[in-house]
Amino acid sequence: MTAHHSPLHPMTYSTRGADPATAPAFLAPLDQMGAGLPGSGLSWLTELRAAGRERFAAVGLPTIRNESWRYTNLRDLAKTSFQPAAPAAAIIDLLPTVRAEGQDGPRLVFVDGRFRADLSSVEGLPPGVDLLSIAAALNSHGDLLADHIGRLAAADDRPLVALNSAYLADGPVLHVPAGVQVERPIELVFVSVGSEAQATSCHPRSLLIAEAGSKAVVIEHHVGRGAGTTLANPTLANHVTEVFVGEGATLHHYKSQRDGAGAIHLSHIAATVATGGCYDNFILTTGAKLSRNEVVSRLDGTDARTHVSGGYLVRGSQHADTTTLIVHAKPNGTSREVYKGVIGDTARAVFQGKITVCPDAQKTDGYQLNRALLLSDGAEIDSKPELEIHADDVKCSHGCTAGELDDDALFYLRARGIDRDTAQGLLIGAFLSESLEEIAEESIRDAFQGIVAGWLEEQK
Repeated sequence: MTAHHSPLHPMTYSTRGADPATAPAFLAPLDQMGAGLPGSGLSWLTELRAAGRERFAAVGLPTIRNESWRYTNLRDLAKTSFQPAAPAAAIIDLLPTVRAEGQDGPRLVFVDGRFRADLSSVEGLPPGVDLLSIAAALNSHGDLLADHIGRLAAADDRPLVALNSAYLADGPVLHVPAGVQVERPIELVFVSVGSEAQATSCHPRSLLIAEAGSKAVVIEHHVGRGAGTTLANPTLANHVTEVFVGEGATLHHYKSQRDGAGAIHLSHIAATVATGGCYDNFILTTGAKLSRNEVVSRLDGTDARTHVSGGYLVRGSQHADTTTLIVHAKPNGTSREVYKGVIGDTARAVFQGKITVCPDAQKTDGYQLNRALLLSDGAEIDSKPELEIHADDVKCSHGCTAGELDDDALFYLRARGIDRDTAQGLLIGAFLSESLEEIAEESIRDAFQGIVAGWLEEQK
């Protein structure tokens, strides 16, 4: 078992360590679809795409020479020719949901990055709430998109955001007007089907806007076709999400990543929270061969709050990277971060969590915890917690541990007639419960607990 704890030093998101030589292989096949992208007549979007392409062409993929990518190597991506995923008409009989059987509710479905109207519904939304695809919103909500897309997720210092911007084609848009409470969870489903003939990629963009005093719950499901997605023909999903939480608004944003065994899942979430607002994020990772979830939450108003938590369960040769940055920019902000992971076989997990307190952010209260459970001698966790504080009246703490299952607890359970696999599952479930308790919505917490239970059953 291997646990690495790096000394504290600033996390950089600069493009130092990127590799321009990797850019042409990515850009050439994607350029073929340039003329067919939606909204090609909009000047702001044309400029955004052009700037993204130019930036990615100049820097290429990040490498391990970039400090924030030190533990996650994308060299295999550079060796693969990813063709743009074609619009998929695949028959999909069963979609993941947190709803009880027979219940309906708002849901948008994207297959290989493209909207599927036949699988989607806006039923149950209050009047005035907009839930639609970017491709459709470019025609009906062009000003809204122009005002928000590209404001938070900057292409200049993140090559994968630049790549996403260059080929921005589709994804969900949610706009909740001021004062509106959305009672039913809004489900966003992303299905990776891929191709038997070649490796494919898609670059979905999501925009979530909760205006002042509003409230909504969003649950993302990311799923693949399992064994059908092989390492020989992987799928690459390069997601970017921008989140705007207005004054006094609350947005609960939950994500389950269960992509297929050969999938590559890269995600960047950038959120900003105004005065008195709350952005609540939770990510549960169990799928994909290689995954990286970046979450950047900026508290840009007094008394703003953010919860950035999650869990990861990986085995085999999976690699799961969680990289977070919480920026306290104004006074009286509160942040809480609880991540727990379970790593088996020769899998590897990465946790990089940074809290930055700006000079004006007095009375900040920040808490961060990362704990990992290593189930085998070949399992590995690289953990890098960081605090960067430029104010003198703050309360910030962080903790980081990695270890094995408690032999005494395991012996205690087995002495009472519980077989080893069941006993181990009980201890792992108890270990993860602290992070799952961070999920405020009961139905989603129960659904995520079910995913954990399924993973443990497969582990036997």
